[in-house]
Amino acid sequence: MIGGRTEAVVDARVRLPHDLRPTASAHKPLAMTARYDAVLDTATSRVRGLAELEADLQAAGIGHAVVHAEYEYGDDADALNEATAKLVAEAPDRYTGIGTISMTALEPMRTVRQARRIADLGLVGVNLQPAFFDVAIDDRRLYPLYAACSELGLVVALHTGVNYSTVSPIDGERPTRLDVVACHFPGLPLIACHGAWPWVTELVAVMRRHPSVYADFGGLAPRYVGEPGTGWEVLRRFMDGPLAGQVLFATDWPVFPMQRALAEWRGMGLRESTLSGLLAGNITRLLQLNQEPLA
Repeated sequence: MIGGRTEAVVDARVRLPHDLRPTASAHKPLAMTARYDAVLDTATSRVRGLAELEADLQAAGIGHAVVHAEYEYGDDADALNEATAKLVAEAPDRYTGIGTISMTALEPMRTVRQARRIADLGLVGVNLQPAFFDVAIDDRRLYPLYAACSELGLVVALHTGVNYSTVSPIDGERPTRLDVVACHFPGLPLIACHGAWPWVTELVAVMRRHPSVYADFGGLAPRYVGEPGTGWEVLRRFMDGPLAGQVLFATDWPVFPMQRALAEWRGMGLRESTLSGLLAGNITRLLQLNQEPLA
């Protein structure tokens, strides 16, 4: 409840539908997908299109989705940004967009120009997938981008923790590296996508230090967050207390089913105020969304 009203659920991170994506980012090589298909069974889900996204949103009762132009292979950043902006422009009541930058042959000033274009397109942030490109979160080549995002009022969403591509090491996405960036760019909103497992305790410490650092839980089963022995115990404890305002509901659609995610969060025994913030209030406040209350 916010201001005496119940807000519609907001999915803080879904992927741009397959049928709207440029060719290179829509069709990843086997080296990028084989382990994902084995671990998460994504072979069929990753080709879901816009009609399926809208059907899934309606079936789950999710009123708004933040579409991320994220990618893990190739260099379709500019085309992804344009496609995301087009989707948002066509349905601004349903979608908000977050763009991306070119990670291949990372060029600092090019990323600054891309950030400016992202803002001009009406997108509200930048999504980065550092480990897929052998880049660390605190790589100094990203600092001009972080400075530009801070000046432009853009949030920065970063893949954190484990991934299953087996192409590049994951150490560059540890929360302690996020802490370095938060220290150097105070107030810049940073979203730790996927909750940084297996370094969850580190992430909790970073979030406690920096109110500008958020966590989303896209692409994973929420029930594990509430189960002992999974490595999520510290975050489960703190998200129902001092970190209640820094956690975001996300599915990483089409990776994880929306209805299942909502059912598992609602069945976890969280405080009503925590659940309200998680499912809508926190992302609405962060991105200044104009959310309509549920009837």
